[in-house]
Amino acid sequence: MLVVTTENVAGYRVTAIQGQCFGVVVRSRGLAGNIAAGLRSLFGGEIKEYTSLLEQARRHAVDRMVQNAQAMGANAIVMMRFDSSEIGQTMSEIVAYGTAATIVPVE
Repeated sequence: MLVVTTENVAGYRVTAIQGQCFGVVVRSRGLAGNIAAGLRSLFGGEIKEYTSLLEQARRHAVDRMVQNAQAMGANAIVMMRFDSSEIGQTMSEIVAYGTAATIVPVE
């Protein structure tokens, strides 16, 4: 499955649009991770516990989006984007979304 953030794919043309596809993940850091991150935030700098959590959540959201597009019969996702928000103080929602499409090489 080809996933791009652009509307067009160089060397391909879109032959069909299957519609919007998405993948949603809500993740929460465990108590120990929140304590470690809280202590690290006192001194400033990157909070690696949360960086790792969000990287994993993004990958999981993309995997779910690809599964959604495949179920629709697509072989590509164009105009892919991420969105995120917080739910409460300990949970993060990550959404990967785009347009499921069928593309073929330009002859």
